Amino acid sequence: MMKFQFLKLRSRLTLTIWFISVVIFALFLTFVLPQVSNKSYEVTQTTESPDGSFFYTPEKLYDVAEAYGKDGRSYYIKERFSFDLIWPLVYWFFLIATITILYRAITDGKWLLLSLPPSFGVVFDYLENIATSLVMFFYPRSLSFIAWCAPFFTSIKWSLIYGSFLVIIIGCVLQVIQFGKKIFNDLNHKA
Repeated sequence: MMKFQFLKLRSRLTLTIWFISVVIFALFLTFVLPQVSNKSYEVTQTTESPDGSFFYTPEKLYDVAEAYGKDGRSYYIKERFSFDLIWPLVYWFFLIATITILYRAITDGKWLLLSLPPSFGVVFDYLENIATSLVMFFYPRSLSFIAWCAPFFTSIKWSLIYGSFLVIIIGCVLQVIQFGKKIFNDLNHKA
């Protein structure tokens, strides 16, 4: 089933769609993320954010909740369920499109698994948003289990996203090697 879905995606994804994913991703990185970051700092008076760290402790999460204050916590929750619903879809679209374009010539089923990390990254991003928002909403009450899960969701999310970018880098290297071999073979056939 998964192989069929990937093959369907692979056949429908054009360079135009990939280019659109790159443009949307670049626009978010250039304009939207800095604006959201500036607004967050304006409201919370701190640059700290649980989802910006690779790992943090439950105590650190509660320290951030304290530092945000009531208005900052309210803003944080609002952003998790507005901007942070859209942003994961933007990076997912870019990562999936890029991985598909780079690896589409490979039909081996094992390579199909490379499309999974971005999707799981989005799932863990949403789990992180839910967990941290619950901690912020109920602060100062302690939600020990949720506060304990949040940093793991964050670490898993970042690992999957970083892993996806590593897959892209490897795919680029493989494409360059494949292109080099093609040129080398073409030159040998002409000689």
